[in-house]
Amino acid sequence: MINLTGKSAIVTGSGRGIGRAIAVKLAELGAAVTICDISEEIASATVSELRQRGLEADYFVLDVADADAARALIEKTAEKRGKLDILVNNAGINRDAMLHKMERKQWDEVIAVNLTGTYNTMQPASIQMREQKSGRIINISSSSWMGNIGQANYAASKAGVIGLTKTASRELAKYNVTVNAICPGFIDTDMTRGVPDKVWDLMISKIPMGRAGAPEDVANLIAFLASDTASYITGEVINIGGGMVL
Repeated sequence: MINLTGKSAIVTGSGRGIGRAIAVKLAELGAAVTICDISEEIASATVSELRQRGLEADYFVLDVADADAARALIEKTAEKRGKLDILVNNAGINRDAMLHKMERKQWDEVIAVNLTGTYNTMQPASIQMREQKSGRIINISSSSWMGNIGQANYAASKAGVIGLTKTASRELAKYNVTVNAICPGFIDTDMTRGVPDKVWDLMISKIPMGRAGAPEDVANLIAFLASDTASYITGEVINIGGGMVL
């Protein structure tokens, strides 16, 4: 059994969807979790639900593209709880368009949140974890990092997350800090439920398991990588896609 009792965790973009499932799973396994979301209403609602279940959680309103706010999150969490054991970078956005129609604003917004936002939390977290000589950093990339029509900005940002993950894993390994990336495929969330039925059916037809993934499928792997059981796994990129290959 995975036991995260006594661990301090931060999950960005965790007010809903995959991030929420991750935060809930870590809290259920005993971690004290900071829910981070750009929406205070969503973040506070998630925390209230966890506290009603007797789980330890608080929230921090965060735009990960704001470097100062991201640093404050890391520093305040470490100060409040005495350490930071787990950082999950899940916050992300998409602004899809074909490359020849993509506006610079669409490019900049996605890179700022998905890639620079991941750096903004990882950089101060790496300082904290080096000093305490322990830690787990798990970054959410995407199967789209290999390229996807209409997602030049998103694919580039998620490919960058993988490069950042692999570099950080080499730099931090000797401090007992692991850094891994997860690449979810087609996961059943509010975002994917918004696609037309024809697109949904097409995506399902490409998945050998014949179904969309659940947010909990991602959360279960995150919990394992965040635990002491996975202490010798670092620098890895793990797909969660039911066998789908883009």
